[in-house]
Amino acid sequence: MKSILSSFLAGLRFLTIVPISWQKESDAQFFQKSVSFFPFIGLLIGVAGGAVAVLASDIVPQSLLAAFLLLYLGAVSGFLHLDGLADTADGFFSSRSKDQILAIMRDSRSGAMAITALVFILLFKFAALLSISPHGLAWTVLIMPVAGRSAIVLQMAFLPYARKEGGLGALFYRRSKWALPSFSLLLVFVLASANNIGLAALLIVAIAATGWLFGLWCLRTIGGTTGDTLGAACELTEAAAAAACAIYFNV
Repeated sequence: MKSILSSFLAGLRFLTIVPISWQKESDAQFFQKSVSFFPFIGLLIGVAGGAVAVLASDIVPQSLLAAFLLLYLGAVSGFLHLDGLADTADGFFSSRSKDQILAIMRDSRSGAMAITALVFILLFKFAALLSISPHGLAWTVLIMPVAGRSAIVLQMAFLPYARKEGGLGALFYRRSKWALPSFSLLLVFVLASANNIGLAALLIVAIAATGWLFGLWCLRTIGGTTGDTLGAACELTEAAAAAACAIYFNV
């Protein structure tokens, strides 16, 4: 039981800014096991965001609420995944060799491609959230972080780690071909099915298509994935989930 709790807390501390220090000094030995809890941690993030959407929808203009929810989804993880998206964009759009791309992605400075990617992903999410009714908005914010963290699990399961020298992502890297990825997608499906089976099916297609296309791009560009591309996968899949919800709730 203590091992399970320690694994959960290691993942929670890494994926969020929740200030829990208990057993923090032993996190390193539980990093790989913590991956099993990534979708559940996404669910906790989503529950809090969905609750805010429900409580504030009658008193806050939707455009302002959508902006706040985007801020919440980014800030709750310390903007970790947006940083990964920015680094990935700088590297992947540099038209350099694999080794040079990986070096660019390690550079903490943000170039034009990073800024462009951040602007467009946030605009895309904002447009999706703004187009959804208050009821649908709560469901969307509930599902987005679950989908995003499930995408990390999927990328880890089916792609090799690209950096031979290791990195932050390597500390968590856990190859699990079917069990954990299947469970992650099942969690998204069950959550969405509580609203409608059609929404659940649309979300699974959106998550799978985004993961497959981005994973293929990563494989061809750098031979696998890194901590940065895992963050990018999370952000892109959140955007795909938001788009799927926007389409469903506006049909």
